[in-house]
This record gives sequence, structure tokens and C-alpha cells, in this order.
Amino acid sequence: MERDSIDFENGEVSTLFRKILLPTLLGTLSISAVTLIDGIFIGHGVGADGVAAVNIVVPVYQIISGLGLMVGSGCSVVASIHLARQQPRVARMNITQAIVATTLVATIACALILIWTEETARLLGSSETLLPQVCDYLQWITPCFIIQMWSLIGLFIIRLDGAPQVAMWCNIIPSVLNALLDWVFIFPLGMGVKGAAIATSISIATGGLIALVYLLFFARKLSLTRLKLSKKSLRLSLRNIGYQSRIGSSSLLGELTLAVFVFTGNLVFMHHLGDEGVGAFGIACYYAPFFFMVGNAIAQSAQPIISYDFGANRWERIIQARKLSLFTSAILGGVVTLCFVFFPTQLTALFVDPQTPAGQIAINGFPYFATGILFFIINATITGYYQSLERISRATLIVMLRGLVLLVPCFIVLPYLMGTPGIWTAMPLAEIMTLSIVGMLSLKKANNSRHMNTLTY
Repeated sequence: MERDSIDFENGEVSTLFRKILLPTLLGTLSISAVTLIDGIFIGHGVGADGVAAVNIVVPVYQIISGLGLMVGSGCSVVASIHLARQQPRVARMNITQAIVATTLVATIACALILIWTEETARLLGSSETLLPQVCDYLQWITPCFIIQMWSLIGLFIIRLDGAPQVAMWCNIIPSVLNALLDWVFIFPLGMGVKGAAIATSISIATGGLIALVYLLFFARKLSLTRLKLSKKSLRLSLRNIGYQSRIGSSSLLGELTLAVFVFTGNLVFMHHLGDEGVGAFGIACYYAPFFFMVGNAIAQSAQPIISYDFGANRWERIIQARKLSLFTSAILGGVVTLCFVFFPTQLTALFVDPQTPAGQIAINGFPYFATGILFFIINATITGYYQSLERISRATLIVMLRGLVLLVPCFIVLPYLMGTPGIWTAMPLAEIMTLSIVGMLSLKKANNSRHMNTLTY
């Protein structure tokens, strides 16, 4: 595999950011494309009920992904700092511990879901009408979550190893494979949501295997290493995993925010608009990972630069990387927002007939929903910035505000104040209030620190 020439020690910040951003953005959007393609084929091959059934399962996917992102981002920050301090052996050990630990945890979680599939579906809010399709999807999508850990963690490490192009292909290849298999399983074979789940499982497993092969045989500095099994080594491994998880906890909370968004939205739409409302909301939820992945790609592109320079105590470069990431977030967020404001019919038509009840609900709601996209992406980028500097409390505050603290009350209260538009406005209002609060706290801290001539945000 061809490696990119990326020098975190001497390279210009803007050049490093540009080299990492494009393949990272393409790669992370390819992850979202897996879900989006599922939705398009399910919408046309099964109908709005199929879209709704898959959307019921999304919180499980977000939680499992959050586990991988938490440990992946945490071990990436730790590995970056160790590399900056000329400690590659310690960096490799942390990476290997992360992959082994998450694989074990994911295996246990997936086994529990498979044992209690129907109970899990009901817990997620499935109606009796949707229950058979929800269970079908759960049974066939769950096993791939184990191998997905290798991809989620591996992509952070592959970028840090100086090979963002490899990380990009770890995502693009599964996306193309998923599109082909979706068509085969849903249309010629007529397997419905079960076929979509099998296609997704195969494609995700392919990406995970590619990442694992790179880390085993092709990595330049950050290859996997043999772990010791003594009591002392296991104790140190648990300590390292705990530290990585604490650093990356905001990534898990970020995925939990999406899970809360989907879960609460499903319940509220079901209560106010029934299965058709959940189908319409499901269309929006197929697009939501794109917003998250845009912000996540920007944060992941800046992370190795920021963390490496943090380990080397080079703050002027950190400030430059921060400015680049926020500027990029504003530009990309604005573009995505305009698409949803001006093309709601076309975006809905990718999934269902715009004339259906679910289609009409989505078309009418998308302009309201779009007002939060810019703020969603900026908040995700800022969270990644604080995470890269090991400022866990600030990153956690942002995620908690976006999730439980503000989002759930907005979902509950706004429908009674504004009707159906209020449901669509819940996410935008929560994101806007979160950015406002973080901005005020940052300005306050900057004013307090100015007299001490210290760097702050």
C-alpha cells in the first residue's frame, strides 16, 4: 500500500490539514453513504415502513459506533503525544490495547442483542406493525458491529501513521460494495430490510478487515504489537483503556447525542404523526450522519496536528489549526444548509414518492430542520478541538448541552408551541443554544486570561 508523505514535525499546518482533510472527508462521508444507500433502496424497494423500521434500529448503531469512536479518538490523541515525545513503542501498545478491548466489549453487547432481539426492538420504540422488520434488520446487522471496531479505531491510527489515502479507501470500498449488494438483495432477491442488513454487514466487515490488514502488515510506525498477559500488564492495559476512554468520552457522547436525537424523535413523531411521521423523520435521520461526519472529518483532520503540537508544546500551530477547522466548518455547513432549504423535494424523492404522506411531512419539515445544520457541524468541530487538547470537561459540556440537557426538552415542548414545525425545530434550537453558551463561556474565560497572557479558547 502506498503511504502518504506527512510530516507532523516540520510540515506547514495548512498543508497538513489540506492533505488530511480531503481523503478524511471523502472517507467519512462514505461511511454515511452506507446508511444512505440502504435508505434509498429500502425506501423504493420496501416503502416508508421499511425506512421507519431501519430508523428504529439507528440508536443501537450509534451507541456501538460511539464506543469505537470514543476509544479510537482517545488512543489517537495518546498515540500522537507519545510520537511527539519519541515513544513509538508505547504508542503501538496503546493502539493494540484499544482494538482488543473494544472487540471484546462489542462481542458481549452484540450477543445480548441477538439473544433478546424482540425485547430490544420494543425497547427502541417499535410499534407492533414495524416489529417484524425491525427484528429482521437487528438480527442481520448486529454481527458486523464487532468487526466495525477495527475500522472505527483503525482509521484514526492509519491517518496518524501518515496514510489518509488508505483510510479513505477503507471507507470508499465498503460503500461501493454496499450499493451493489443492496440492489442485489433488495430487488432481484426480494429480501427487503433483511437483505439491506446483510449487505451492510458484509460491506462494514470488508472495511474493518482492510484496516486490520494495514495495521498488521503495512503500518509505518503504528503497527499492532504483541501484548503481555501478566497481571501487571493487564492492569496497565485497563488503566490505559480507561484513560483513552476518558479522553474520547465526548466522541461516545456525540454518538449518544445522535442516538438520543433519533430515539426521542421517533417517540415524538410516533405520538404526534404515527408511523408516517416516523417514516418522514427516518429520511431526515438518514441525512443526519452526513452532518455529523462532516464535522467529524474536520475534527479528525485537525486532531493529529493539534495533538502532536500539543505534545510538543507548539501553541501557535494549534491556533492556526483551530482557525482552519472552524473556517472549513462554516463553509461546508453553509453549503449543506442551503441544499436542504432549497431542495427538500429532491432530497425526499431519493427515498420515497414525494406525494406520499411521509414524503409530504418530510418536504414541509426539511427547511425547519436545515436551520440547525451549520451549528451542528460547528459544534462537532469544536468538540473535536477540545478533545485533541485533552480538555475533556469542555468537550463533555458541549455534548451534554446538545443532547440530554437541551435537545430532549426542545423535542417535548416545541410541538405544543409550534405544532409539527416544532418537532423539526428541536435540533436546530438545541444546537444554536449550545453554540451560544459555549461562545459566552469562552469569551468569559478569554477575558479572565488576557491579563495573564495565556492561550485560551
